[in-house]
Amino acid sequence: MDRTTTRSRRWIGGALALAVGSGLALVGGTGTAQAADINVAKNAGFESGLANWSCSAGSGAAVSSPVRTGAGALKASPAGQDNARCSQVVTVKPNSTYSLSAWVQGGYAYLGATGTGTTDVSTWTPDSTSWKQLTTSFTTGASTTQVTVYTHGWYGQAAYHVDDVSVFGPDGGGPVDPDPVVPATPAGLATGSVTSSSVALSWNAVSGATGYKVYRDGSLAQTVSGASATVTGLAANTTYQFQVSATNAAGESAKSTAVSARTTNPGPGPSVPKHALTGYWQNFNNGATVQKLRDVQAQYDIIAVSFADSTTTPGQIVFNLDPAVGYASVADFKADVAAKKAAGKSVIISVGGEKGNVTINSDASATAFADSAYALMQEYGFTGVDIDLEHGINSTYLTKALRQLSAKAGSSLVLTMAPQTIDMQNTGTEYFKTALAVKDILTVVNMQYYNSGSMLGCDGKVYSQGSVDFLTALACIQLQGGLDASQVGLGVPASTRGAGSGYVDPSIVKNALDCLARGTNCGSFKPSQTWPNLRGAMTWSTNWDATAGNAWSNAVGPHVHNLP
Repeated sequence: MDRTTTRSRRWIGGALALAVGSGLALVGGTGTAQAADINVAKNAGFESGLANWSCSAGSGAAVSSPVRTGAGALKASPAGQDNARCSQVVTVKPNSTYSLSAWVQGGYAYLGATGTGTTDVSTWTPDSTSWKQLTTSFTTGASTTQVTVYTHGWYGQAAYHVDDVSVFGPDGGGPVDPDPVVPATPAGLATGSVTSSSVALSWNAVSGATGYKVYRDGSLAQTVSGASATVTGLAANTTYQFQVSATNAAGESAKSTAVSARTTNPGPGPSVPKHALTGYWQNFNNGATVQKLRDVQAQYDIIAVSFADSTTTPGQIVFNLDPAVGYASVADFKADVAAKKAAGKSVIISVGGEKGNVTINSDASATAFADSAYALMQEYGFTGVDIDLEHGINSTYLTKALRQLSAKAGSSLVLTMAPQTIDMQNTGTEYFKTALAVKDILTVVNMQYYNSGSMLGCDGKVYSQGSVDFLTALACIQLQGGLDASQVGLGVPASTRGAGSGYVDPSIVKNALDCLARGTNCGSFKPSQTWPNLRGAMTWSTNWDATAGNAWSNAVGPHVHNLP
């Protein structure tokens, strides 16, 4: 029995009535017997994973949180041109009316029915921070015996959650759910993010499973309801073996094929201040003040050398010092890198930019990137890399590339990212997925809050660039989406000439930093919590800052360094 159906007994006029949900059947006495209405949806509460449901492009997953009732719910994540449509074919009775409902939470959520034989129906809600019920109804045609019910989200919007689906009406005579049998052995066990004390695991959901057991070196480590888990409390720099089994009321499956993972050696970590200012240094002359590295303002803690160049080998990067910068030799440039590092600064090589692009979409290109980036670190003394790819990325292979680079460079690697606002609207985007996949080695994401236009904030409202609300409500998406506060920075132009649009006065940047870190100086949007460990701010560029008399770094730099 699906948990959305409730049963009770009561006497009406001498007849025993069996109430099933909102349906009522007289089963004795003087009344006329009628078939009771039921919920004809199967696995309506997702207690058995995605059994009976089909989701487009692998967009759906059964999760244990958030749930409305029971232990399971559906999470579906739109990505690219896919709206995360999850559907089920239900058996219905012709010429009958059914009430269709579901509880939803999160981003844009739609509920509907198609193939009714009469008028197909749908309803939707733009957003919901708590569970909200969507309800509609449909009538079947004279020969209709099957109807497809579905949910979906909307392109570019956040993931949505669904629980307690009900298709309530006459029993269509569909198959009765069989008694449970022992589920199949889980397949696809794989490791995800690895830290010095934890390993993230995921596997393919098993039809009919109500839970999973995770084993570490043959011993039970934890029990979960969804197809993923993070095993914590591990020793640093140690190899572990993991397996998983599926369970339900009938018993436990055999253990899966084992996978191994080695926890990281924490080491000293990147030498970046708790609150840091990042600036891009231009290796070209575009009308801004031409600087040598030695001229970069002292307020900047991370200096991103812009940009590396791609080669004809996919994934491979090189660095070509532009004569327009005025260095007499490459050796002089290397000496400036060393001097900045001696002063406690991190000098990293930036990859991408508005015009640059590096293609990393295969194992070979991932290795080529890691090898060539590490070679540049060794040759020039760079302490890390910045990912500023603005023409699309492949999270799977970029993650592999960055992990290979981390394995070569060690724990002192400084890894930063500068995605555009559209790239971080929800956790299903390729940039956000990459950031979360390398969270254990990621220094900071300095999203570009400019050249953007209007965007959704974490409260589901639309904000226009150039305001405190735009900075805080969009940063909130990253902070609530899984990044640590120390991995979030605010990226803005240093002057009106530094970008096509989106310049804000330094006072706006300072107010946004205060709002996020202290809960003060907010605009109309005020987050429900504060993040005192917020990393800081970034600007394009140190050159445009110099052109404007260093007004940006002189104002924002001390404010960043004085955050709590």
